[in-house]
Amino acid sequence: MTADVFIFWFLAFITVVSALSVVIMTNPVYCALSLVMTMVSIAGLFVTLQAYFLAGVQLIVYAGAVMVLFVMVLMLFDLKHELQAFSRGRLTGGIKLAAVGILSGLIVGAVGTAAVYLENNATPIKQTVTSTEATKPLAEHLFLTHVFSFEALGVLLLVIAVGAVALSRSKGGTHVGN
Repeated sequence: MTADVFIFWFLAFITVVSALSVVIMTNPVYCALSLVMTMVSIAGLFVTLQAYFLAGVQLIVYAGAVMVLFVMVLMLFDLKHELQAFSRGRLTGGIKLAAVGILSGLIVGAVGTAAVYLENNATPIKQTVTSTEATKPLAEHLFLTHVFSFEALGVLLLVIAVGAVALSRSKGGTHVGN
């Protein structure tokens, strides 16, 4: 086994374990941290597949911006009260197990169908444009033509973060006096 194959399978294992921990853990903060680990390991998988642009977008958009929004939402909730709101009865446990079984069956069926389809319709894909030739015009268009949109979005996210902190600490907020 070569080093790149080992790294790929290691990152795949980390991705699956951290994704499962997002679903299994009851503490929302730990779930958010597990989701960050999932996003970072997916970016690592993109790097092993030599998709560097996708890895960068994965880190910037998902591990960065989306997780900032998740953390701001978590700041607005009273986590002690939210943990008590989950029910742990037999009915909900059965529903969770049934949902996992159905989802597993769907995944196995989709993988099996895709494998049969790929065996019957396998044609080599010709690469006509290198990744640098395809990414450079896109980056120039986004960062030269739409630079104001990116700056406005950054200011908007900053205002949202400051507003979430102000609301959570104001009189009557969920974290007053903590």
